Amino acid sequence: MKKIILLAGPTASGKSATALGWARDYGGEIVNSDSMQVYGELSDLTARPNAEEVAQCPHHLYGTLKGDAPCSADRWRDMALAVIEDIWQRGAVPIVVGGTGLYFKSLTEGLSPVPEIDLEIRQEIRETITPDTAREAHVRLKKLDPEMADRLAPGDTQRISRALEVILSTGKSLKFWQDIPPTGGLCDRDDVIVEKNVITMERPKLYERCDRRFIMMIEKGNAIAEVRTLMARNYSQSLPVMKSLGVPQIMRYLREQITRDEMIELSQIATRQFAKRQLTWFRNQCGQWNRLKL
Repeated sequence: MKKIILLAGPTASGKSATALGWARDYGGEIVNSDSMQVYGELSDLTARPNAEEVAQCPHHLYGTLKGDAPCSADRWRDMALAVIEDIWQRGAVPIVVGGTGLYFKSLTEGLSPVPEIDLEIRQEIRETITPDTAREAHVRLKKLDPEMADRLAPGDTQRISRALEVILSTGKSLKFWQDIPPTGGLCDRDDVIVEKNVITMERPKLYERCDRRFIMMIEKGNAIAEVRTLMARNYSQSLPVMKSLGVPQIMRYLREQITRDEMIELSQIATRQFAKRQLTWFRNQCGQWNRLKL
C-alpha cells in the first residue's frame, strides 16, 4: 500500500517547516502545491524553501516553470503525479505541501474534463480583464453565460476570466463541464492511503505573521531585486506570476509611483486579504481533513 501525506494551509502559517519535520521523521520527500512557488523568478517573495532546507531532503516542483508558462490545476496535477509515482518507486513518502486549494482538490478528487482552451482566446481574455474592466467583463459574461455570471461577483477577475475563456473556446458553459463527475483522484485508488492535513490558525495571529514575514522579505533586499528582474523580462501583466503577492506593489514602488512605506502597507493588506480567502476556502472545502492548530 502506498502512502501520501498532504499538508495544506494559508500563507505564512508554517507549512514548510512542518513538512520538513515530517520529511525527516518519515523518510519523506516534499512536493510543492503552491501556484506561485512553481515559478522560478520569485524565490524570496514567494517564500520558497531556501538552500539549507532543500539540502535536508529532496524538494520537487519548486521553481520548475518560467513565469510565462501557464500552470493550470490539471497541468500541475500531471506534473505532481509523475513526481509522486517516482517517489513511491524509491520507497519514500511524498509530502505534498502548499496553499493552492484547487491543486489539492485536483490531486485528491480529480478534475472535470474541460477541453484545452484556445491560447489566443486565453491571451485576449487575460490581457483585457483587469480590476478596472472587471464589471464590463461581467456584463459580457452575462450575455454569453448568464448562469455562470449570476454565480460570480462583478469584481472577481480570475473566475470571470475563466468562465469567459471556457464559453468562448468550447461553446459550453463552465458549469456544463463542472457538472461532469471528476476522475483521476488519488482518493479513488484502492492502493493509496491519503493522509489529509490542514493548518488552522487564529486570524489575528496569522495576520501578524503575514505582516512580519513581508517586512523580513523587504529588509533582506532580494524580494525587490526579484521584481526588478521580473519587470525586465517584459512579461504580460495578465500572467499569474505578475500578480503574485507583493509584485504589483513593488513594481509601483520601483516606478516611483508610491513610497517604500506605502508599498509595504499595501502588500501587507493584499497578503492578509489573500490569507483570509485561503482560510475560508480550506474551512469550506477541507471539512473532513485533520486540523492542525499552530
